[in-house]
Amino acid sequence: MSVAQQFGDNLARIRKRADMSQEEISVRASLHRTEISHLERGLRLARADTIAKLAAALEVDPGDFFEGIEWKPGDMRIGRFVEEEVPGVGTVQHRVEVEHWPGSDTPKS
Repeated sequence: MSVAQQFGDNLARIRKRADMSQEEISVRASLHRTEISHLERGLRLARADTIAKLAAALEVDPGDFFEGIEWKPGDMRIGRFVEEEVPGVGTVQHRVEVEHWPGSDTPKS
């Protein structure tokens, strides 16, 4: 399940537990009803100010919307961005992997 879908499920559950309609929560949170619908269906991600408005309107902790949402960092890749002139395009940036840890002759593993 995506972050947006889990957030939406949490929002819908919290809203129903508070016995409020999407229309009522939208008025209390100063948001459009369709935004509530889009959030609950996982079609959009809420901005920080929207989460604060929803939490205040539903009288819950903002963290309640994140129940079941986890993030695990991926593999660390050591590298840097370099600029390069490309004829006909101009200056572009691209990522370059490095073969050794910065400041060391030890190969990365």
